[in-house]
Amino acid sequence: MEAGAGAGRQRALLRQVLGWRVAAAVAWSVLLLPVCTAAFVLLSGLDPFHPLRWVSNSFNDLYTSYVIFCVLLMSVVILVISIFNAEFYAVVPSIPCSRLALIGKIIHPQQVMHSVVHAVMGMLVAWCAAVMTKGKFQVLAVPCTPSESLDDAVPQMCLNEYHLFFLLAGAFMGYSYSLLYLINNMNYLPFPIIQQYKYLRFRRSLPLLVKHSCVESLYFVRNFCVTYYFFGYIPKVWISTTMDLHIDSKLQPLDTLTGLLDLPLFYHAWLCGVFLLITWYIAWLLFKIYATETHHFPIQPTFAEETDQCLPKILNSNPPLIIKFLALQDLMLLSQYSPVRRQEVFSLSQPGGHPHNWTAISRECLSLLSDLTQRLIAQQEAAAANGRAKQPAGELKVSPQTPGAVGTEDMSFQSQRSNIVPRASMSSLVKSSQMSLKTSPGSDVGSPFSSPALNHKMGILDVNSPWHGSVQSPYVRRRGPKLWTSGSDLQMNGSHHESFPVLSAARAGSEVVQPSFIYTWLQNKQEQIKTFLSKRALIMYFFSKHPEASIQAVFSDAQMHIWALEGLSHLVAASFTEDQFGVVQTTLPAILNTLLTLQEVVDRHFKLPHVSSKPPRISGSLVDTSYKTLRFALRASLKTALYRITTVFGEHLNAVQVSTEHKKRLQQFLEYKE
Repeated sequence: MEAGAGAGRQRALLRQVLGWRVAAAVAWSVLLLPVCTAAFVLLSGLDPFHPLRWVSNSFNDLYTSYVIFCVLLMSVVILVISIFNAEFYAVVPSIPCSRLALIGKIIHPQQVMHSVVHAVMGMLVAWCAAVMTKGKFQVLAVPCTPSESLDDAVPQMCLNEYHLFFLLAGAFMGYSYSLLYLINNMNYLPFPIIQQYKYLRFRRSLPLLVKHSCVESLYFVRNFCVTYYFFGYIPKVWISTTMDLHIDSKLQPLDTLTGLLDLPLFYHAWLCGVFLLITWYIAWLLFKIYATETHHFPIQPTFAEETDQCLPKILNSNPPLIIKFLALQDLMLLSQYSPVRRQEVFSLSQPGGHPHNWTAISRECLSLLSDLTQRLIAQQEAAAANGRAKQPAGELKVSPQTPGAVGTEDMSFQSQRSNIVPRASMSSLVKSSQMSLKTSPGSDVGSPFSSPALNHKMGILDVNSPWHGSVQSPYVRRRGPKLWTSGSDLQMNGSHHESFPVLSAARAGSEVVQPSFIYTWLQNKQEQIKTFLSKRALIMYFFSKHPEASIQAVFSDAQMHIWALEGLSHLVAASFTEDQFGVVQTTLPAILNTLLTLQEVVDRHFKLPHVSSKPPRISGSLVDTSYKTLRFALRASLKTALYRITTVFGEHLNAVQVSTEHKKRLQQFLEYKE
């Protein structure tokens, strides 16, 4: 009952915060629709040699009944498109790490429904465009006479292929829009770095929107013409047979090169695509602008029923992600620009005198940063395991009769391996008893595509894996990630777990359970199948993971951590002069330890192979790709946050209880050497 009530309150909060935003976006999209329709009618009747007649005819057409009906029908289309925008939005982008994952997203039932609905809506828009264009595009069935006997011929109804071409082009463009909506992560809501008025954001994006629609419509029309050339006869024959319409043999069919090389047809199809894309992109852009607008959450409730809407309560609960993003955004803004609200954060509860607001906010921010630290440690462990090679058995000279020598050799191996990935320092960064290990969004734990180190972290141990019971080689070389680890690879590398002695002390804790014969046989067959498939180029093409996509997936939700960093550091810096009760001093050591630990892990991440140290250049495009550079923004925000704290506190930080290693790093920040 309590969980159901909590879910009901969260849904009510989501409707309260997001409901009016969706309604306002839909209203403005519908209000702008007559302007787009007027521009389309004006351009569809283009007649530059008779400008006065062209303009007067266009304005006369605007008041006709069929144009008004098309505007009403287009309003319904915009409403449907806006509903899908509101249902499919995401504040954390979904990044497929392999081609197979992308194909899986395309054929997902939700995406199939999205594509089908957009294709139908595109056909309706194309029908409206054909009706408003008039001429030979207006109707599907036209009267015609058979060519055999022109004298005594009886008029018949023939299929108007131009109208059919328009309808199919609209369906094709609607499906293409849906496909690009998925591939380009257009459902991702990027929050603006600089807060601006909604009108200014829309006016700035409008020229880019028009340009993008014109160029994209060209590509859509080109692709549809190629598709219609090869497959256009199928819908043409089916429609004519179903509706009992004849095909006028006197006209040139459009599924030929001569029929497609029709400049007016290409122009009107392109204009129809521009009209469709501009109206849909306006609805999409307005939804993004309204959904990412700031929302002020109260720090302390005025009434008892407003407790669930307060910022500390929302941060420590599990609300919808967009509510949590808006709450963290509000925290970042109040920490910088609102001294009055900062005083509420630093205030004590009455009665009792406890800093509940600061405790809740700081705990959630530290939890977010610690989770990111654990995720990066797991990703680095997996990358280190993927790039580590085995030493052949002949090169390891260890006597089986001297277990102590084995232990000494193993310790020397561990010290040499620490130069590549210092596991001791990694494990000391965050204690496993305090935080649970979380895998990255792009990792597949337990699958044949995940690394053995990550499986070991998650408690999945493969007895056939070279990481099971073997001594690691100190000779490390960089290699590309392998799809699977086969038994033949183990024998070639000389790293089979029976080739090395195992310390008796390691066996004293538990008995080794020997697997059954059937289990071993099934494991061997599975490895043989994996080895066979991994040698096929086509299989590798679909299953291999793209390194850049995997890295982007790890940092896909880094915007939350950036806001947590900025909000926490600004509050700590402001507490130097505004915290009258010293509530921040109690958590200052934990904050510094968490930030310095995260910085160490982030710096180690950028030293991994295949990780670029410079952000890619992002061209000005309508589709936002800022999620690809979130890791660079996180690194900059982290360093800025530490400098913000050290600059304000100065030498007072020497009295804070932190580890020796962190004190050295903190001194570098104090001396501006980091």
